[in-house]
Amino acid sequence: MKKRKPITPSTRHYIDIDRTNLAKSKPLKSLTFGRKRSVGRNNAGRITMRHKGSGNKKLYRSIEFGESMQGIPGKVERIEYDPNRSCFIALVLYNNGVRKYILAPKDLKIGDKILCDDKTSISVGNRMMLKNIPGGTEIHNIEIKPKQGGKFARAAGLYAIMSGLEGNYAYLKMPSTEMRKVLSNCFASIGVLSNVEHSLASLGKAGRSRHLGIRPTVRGSAMNPPDHPYGGGRGKTPRGTKRPKDKWGNITGGRKTRAKQKYSNAFIVSRRSPKKKK
Repeated sequence: MKKRKPITPSTRHYIDIDRTNLAKSKPLKSLTFGRKRSVGRNNAGRITMRHKGSGNKKLYRSIEFGESMQGIPGKVERIEYDPNRSCFIALVLYNNGVRKYILAPKDLKIGDKILCDDKTSISVGNRMMLKNIPGGTEIHNIEIKPKQGGKFARAAGLYAIMSGLEGNYAYLKMPSTEMRKVLSNCFASIGVLSNVEHSLASLGKAGRSRHLGIRPTVRGSAMNPPDHPYGGGRGKTPRGTKRPKDKWGNITGGRKTRAKQKYSNAFIVSRRSPKKKK
C-alpha cells in the first residue's frame, strides 16, 4: 500500500495500491480496442442502473481466458495495470510469436515461463485440467463448461481451493465458501490472483469516485416522500416500514433473489456460510 503526506484534505485519507513494479509503457495496441460505455442506461437512454456515469475513458484489453495457446510455452514480458478489472494482467510472448494478455497471479514475475496443457507442472501461471490438479491447490480463472473460458475467481486476490475428485466432477471450495462441483475436464489456472490489497485502498475524495464512473448515492431518508418510501419527516426519523425497500417500494434485504429452479442448483454441494456480524 502507498500513503501520501497529508498536505491537502484530499490526500489525508488517500491510500493507493503500490504500482511501482508495473510496466510504465502503453498497452499493446493490437490487443486493445475502444468500447462504447452504457453508463447505466439502456438503448432508449433511460437510467436502468443508478449511481453510474461519467468517468475517464479507458481502452479495453483483450484477455485470454481460455486455452487457445494450449501446448505452446510462453514467457512473461511484463506486468501491467488494467483499468477494466481489479487484478493486474501479464503480457505473455508465446513460442509461436503470438502475444496474449492473461490474468496475472500474485507471484508471477517477468521472465517466468508458463504453459497451458492437459497436464503440466503445478507452478504459478500454468493452466491445466482440474482432474490433474492435486487437492488443496489454489486456483483461479476456472471454467464452468469445457472450452468456454474461465468464469470463476477472476477478481483481485481471489482463488478457489481444489478439494477433490469424484467420478467426472471436481469439488471446489469457492471464494464465497460455497462448495461446488465442476466437470473435471474443465481448465483452471494455478495460483492466487494479484493485487491482494485491492480492498484496502481508500479513494480519499469524491472526485476520484467520479473518475471511476461512480456517481453520488443519496440516502432514501434524506429524500422527500414522493421520491422514496423513507422520505419526509423531521430530522432523523425511522424509515416507517417493517422491511427495507428500494426507491420503487420493492422489498430488499433479507429476501433471497436467486431463482428457485436454476439449472446450476444441481452443482452446488453446500451453500455459502453466512457472514459473521462484527
